[in-house]
Amino acid sequence: MAVTMADITHLRKMTGAGMMDCKNALNEADGNFDKAIEIIRKKGQAIAAKRIDREASEGCVLASADGGFAAIVAVKCETDFVARNADFIALTQSILNKAKATKPASIEALSSTEINGRTVAELVTERSGVTGEKIELSHYVFVHGGTVTTYIHPGNKLATIVAFAEENAEYETIHGIAMHIAAMAPLAIDESGIPQSVKDSELAVAIEKTRIELVAKEVEAAIRKAGINPAHVDSDDHIESNTAKGWITDEQAAQAREIKTKVMEEKSATIPAAKVDAIAKGRMAKFFKEYTLLEQKYEGGGEDGGKITVKELLAKKKLTCTTFKRITLNQE
Repeated sequence: MAVTMADITHLRKMTGAGMMDCKNALNEADGNFDKAIEIIRKKGQAIAAKRIDREASEGCVLASADGGFAAIVAVKCETDFVARNADFIALTQSILNKAKATKPASIEALSSTEINGRTVAELVTERSGVTGEKIELSHYVFVHGGTVTTYIHPGNKLATIVAFAEENAEYETIHGIAMHIAAMAPLAIDESGIPQSVKDSELAVAIEKTRIELVAKEVEAAIRKAGINPAHVDSDDHIESNTAKGWITDEQAAQAREIKTKVMEEKSATIPAAKVDAIAKGRMAKFFKEYTLLEQKYEGGGEDGGKITVKELLAKKKLTCTTFKRITLNQE
């Protein structure tokens, strides 16, 4: 039977597939809509299977709130061209709308929910057939609170959601907090919220960095005492080039190498553990100040922007931030 433009348009509304894909599917199915839909689905599955090993590093991140519930959904693809496509953004929005309406407990539960008779997972697979790219639902997170707010950074690659204990919190303040989180990327509300594994890793780095710096200071002092400029012998390449330039003699080069080896061996074994621990503890305090929300300097704009900490702002506004989520597809 002849396929009409009305048939093609109807199938496109049902599947989101391209006009030519809809026309070809209807021709192959002899005008049968159910068969045409199945053809489009299988095409999407085939493309998704072919591209399963490809990296989907672009995409669309959207957030929305409803009452005391807010959610972020991210759908990833391979290219920015697809990510900016109106139909791709509409798919992400429809999944977010479904999440907001049904409030599923996990990304797996969201994937299995239905939109117009098809699961989210099926819709994502079908979009692979339309775009020819790997498409995946990569993130779904949510928060609950007395008041919730969202922020989507221009470009749809970064979004935040934040919950507060209090109801009817002032929009300007809570939106500013959401913008601050987007910009400053805190790991947790306070120190207690940072996973112990992260703390342990940071402490190990702080201790090792402290030991290296303390030994380096001892080496530098010994080289200066020998009458050699430490900047001329801070690496083997510099020693070679500065010797060639006549800035240091062969004897000074040899002496500097000997001092570095000897002092590093001696001081590495004798640096007081208490001194290392004290400095490392200071580094950890700085880490918590930089990466916990309450200790960060508030950067959400307004008259308080850059002047007080987030903790001070929340106390001033009598607000309690209970949780937040931040999703980004940008490399940071």
